[in-house]
Amino acid sequence: MTNLLFDALFAPLAGRGGPLLIRPGAPAVTADAFHALVAQVAHALWASGVVPGDRVAVQVAKSPMALAVYGGAVAAGAVFLPLNTAYTPVEVDYFLGNATPRLLICDPAAQAALAPVAAARGVGLMTLDAEGRGSLADLAAGQPATVDPVPRGSDDLAAILYTSGTTGRSKGAMLSHGNLLSNARVLADLWRFTDRDVLLHALPIFHTHGLFVACNVSLLTGGAMIFLPGFDADRVIEALPQATAMMGVPTFYTRLLDDPRLTRDLVAHMRLFVSGSAPLLAETHVGFEARTGHRILERYGMTETNMNTSNPHDGDRRPGTVGLPLPGVELRIVADGAEAAPGAVGMIEVRGPNVFRGYWQMPDKTAEDLRPDGWFITGDLGTLSADGYVTIVGRAKDLVITGGLNVYPREVEMALDEVPGVLESAVIGLPHPDLGEAVFAVLARRPGADLQPETALAAIRDRLARFKQPRAAVVVDALPRNTMGKVQKAELRRIHAGWFAP
Repeated sequence: MTNLLFDALFAPLAGRGGPLLIRPGAPAVTADAFHALVAQVAHALWASGVVPGDRVAVQVAKSPMALAVYGGAVAAGAVFLPLNTAYTPVEVDYFLGNATPRLLICDPAAQAALAPVAAARGVGLMTLDAEGRGSLADLAAGQPATVDPVPRGSDDLAAILYTSGTTGRSKGAMLSHGNLLSNARVLADLWRFTDRDVLLHALPIFHTHGLFVACNVSLLTGGAMIFLPGFDADRVIEALPQATAMMGVPTFYTRLLDDPRLTRDLVAHMRLFVSGSAPLLAETHVGFEARTGHRILERYGMTETNMNTSNPHDGDRRPGTVGLPLPGVELRIVADGAEAAPGAVGMIEVRGPNVFRGYWQMPDKTAEDLRPDGWFITGDLGTLSADGYVTIVGRAKDLVITGGLNVYPREVEMALDEVPGVLESAVIGLPHPDLGEAVFAVLARRPGADLQPETALAAIRDRLARFKQPRAAVVVDALPRNTMGKVQKAELRRIHAGWFAP
């Protein structure tokens, strides 16, 4: 039996001398050297007590070594568990308690704060910094540079990615080797990736987009990546002439459009720009094409499914839509218990080899969202045109996507409701010219309380990751409700829609 993901993504790197990870201001990492690094990390994980099936939690900065931890976990037969680097120790504690990993790998700067959290959960702790240094790197350096991977098939778990629900309780989406590899193969073919491509990679690698779309597609097809630590307009513009493709969130494209250095000549060598993780405004699509001659390819995916739809590589890329269902992926719009007619709004449901195996240790939630016949209820509302194009029109669960990152209002509201003077809160997403959506809070004051928005926001600063924190807030006497007592968030969005307008 083979190791499905390792054999497809990492084994072919052995003996390949060309660059795999190109880093401005640093030596490139060759494919062969990266293969050796993956092997050494796998041995280091085993030496740390990791056995097949164990979860390995990782909260570290983006680096070649961080990517090698993903490969090493796959080779070791472990389940990779990437965590957003912005998560606070309080948030990390929940993930450790729920996923029960064998090992947590963190930045040395966070070691003091996370050591008691890991110890209380019985989780081993190792370190890795942005330069690839730390106790994990030290252990890996003395390990063999070749590895016989643990056999793993299509149904074996490869990763757990945490998402959240309106209850504020995060859910671990279980993704198998087959889920990840099937999606990478479809995308590589659909988007015409080959070993001649150089992907400009400025995304984080704790997220589906940056790791399981961008990295997996590039690794699968034998190309190279310009591996930037994050989005910086200067670095991206400097790198674009050396790239052939770029994957980004809408914020990347709005910021590039704000820069006069973005010209047709600058991107003459590019063949493809992909956008996802948040809605791309039609005006951004039109403006980017007018400036560069390139039509951005927008697609739609989720933590639980990876990618579901895509505008075509060759064909009509329609602004405002997320394109057509991927080959092998079924998609339907359901309203009132039946498939909706073309153009009618309903719940988006998908079925295919990309759909996850369920939520870790949450059988009731799995049964609620994943039908017995394999259809996954996405929670997104959309329409399907007569010729198959999907348009997202809303999110049934009030998810806010800010800069490509998911924020679930209930989690933020729970923190705000504990602030002295706050009777209750409502958190919504409002249009933002740079982030797509920005988190905004409406705070109902307790009778007689002298509540100031700035004070309330400051009170939760250490409770939540920065991207979850509201960028602004207002104080009101009461929240609007319907006759059933439900807070009318649509009304709040209407009232405050222009708050972040330029």
